[in-house]
Amino acid sequence: MTPARTETGRWIEDWDPENEEFWQRSGRKTARRNLILSVLSEHIGFSVWSMWSVLVLFMSPEIGLGFTPPEKFLLVIVPTLVGALLRLPYSYAVTRFGGRNWTVFATAVLLVPTLAALWFVQQPGTPLWVFLLIGAAGGVGGGNFASSMTNIAVLFPRHLQGWALGINAGGGNLGVAAIQLIGLLVIATAGSSHPAYVISAYLPLIVLASLLAALKMDNFTAVRGAPGAQLEALRDPHTWWISLLYVGTFGSFIGYGFAFGLVLQSQFGATPLESASYTFLGPLLGSLARPLGGLLADRCGGALITLCTFCAMAAGTGVLLLASAQGSFALFICGFTALFVLTGIGNGSTYKMIPAVFAQRAEEDVLSGHDATEAFARARTLSGALIGIAGAIGALGGVGVNLVFRSAYGGSGKSGEPAFLAFLAYYLVCVLVTCAVYLRKRPAAEPAPRRVLTGAGRG
Repeated sequence: MTPARTETGRWIEDWDPENEEFWQRSGRKTARRNLILSVLSEHIGFSVWSMWSVLVLFMSPEIGLGFTPPEKFLLVIVPTLVGALLRLPYSYAVTRFGGRNWTVFATAVLLVPTLAALWFVQQPGTPLWVFLLIGAAGGVGGGNFASSMTNIAVLFPRHLQGWALGINAGGGNLGVAAIQLIGLLVIATAGSSHPAYVISAYLPLIVLASLLAALKMDNFTAVRGAPGAQLEALRDPHTWWISLLYVGTFGSFIGYGFAFGLVLQSQFGATPLESASYTFLGPLLGSLARPLGGLLADRCGGALITLCTFCAMAAGTGVLLLASAQGSFALFICGFTALFVLTGIGNGSTYKMIPAVFAQRAEEDVLSGHDATEAFARARTLSGALIGIAGAIGALGGVGVNLVFRSAYGGSGKSGEPAFLAFLAYYLVCVLVTCAVYLRKRPAAEPAPRRVLTGAGRG
């Protein structure tokens, strides 16, 4: 490994995690250090991104912010949308500026929406459009996911990529549960009239994470994307199939995470304390389940785990329909919590399919006579591009979830049954796509893929 200095900071060249001697000597330690700091930054980014799912629980006439349920759903839709749209440029930015450099910027810029929210939630009578602008600015936290995942994807050997991506994403996803847990603590101890307490907890964390990234992270030349990589990935049909599946897993996770508290208030008339008491549990368990999904995909195949996950998610949605029809609050909580866990597992298994698909293609190129180093380097580049694209489209799925909920609960609507039926139909489509594209039987004359490629599914 040959370290080099540039004007923008530390850069590490000749990164080859597939070289066992290099990996054991120094690569593993360096990769894990960058992974830990990446998780910290992404975790805080998710918390800022999902901040409005907590703040809307505080908004009431008592503090001079008496918005209607449809207006509150709009407040959680806007940051979801902006975060989704920022994922593609964030994914590209890390290949242009380097993992360390971009992480420092992407973390520090979170101070802008956080400070703005801190000021205006303490100003009674603030109009909705001001909070919509602040929520849009908070969308920058959602972009952190794409840059972080693109950076981490190439730092680990292929047989550890499912685990590494699962840890990185799961640690970030925990940011949704963390800020909701802080919201619960504030409501339980200080009441539902102090949203500023929730926000102020993150200011020192943003500063600390920015400093640690600047001092301890590295830039890797291996992360640099080839010109046109995203355009090439967009032309690949696997990009759209995997993105469709990721809408079902991550789109559900982030959409449910942002909307859960409002759903409980709209469907069952839950108080802020009752809502906050349950909203953190699902995202917490779903985040913890994501590394498990990656690990299971490493061992059993990403497509197989994804298929099982969508079948279970369809069953879980059936439980929500039953709970809604019976007016059972306890069954509703159990069904939603199970869905969060399943989305976490599906997030990990679906993302594992990305490097596996391109690794399989690289092996086919090598068997056809192409240079192995060049083939697998191209596979890593396209994997990074697809990770950014799938992350962006998946987050747009969260926007769709919240729009469906807003439509179901808008006006005099008191039931989410139309929304749950829509989600059930989508999960069944994902089952069909997974079977048809990634688990179809191979022709007898077609050679089976090697063991290293099982993350893409078993023929």
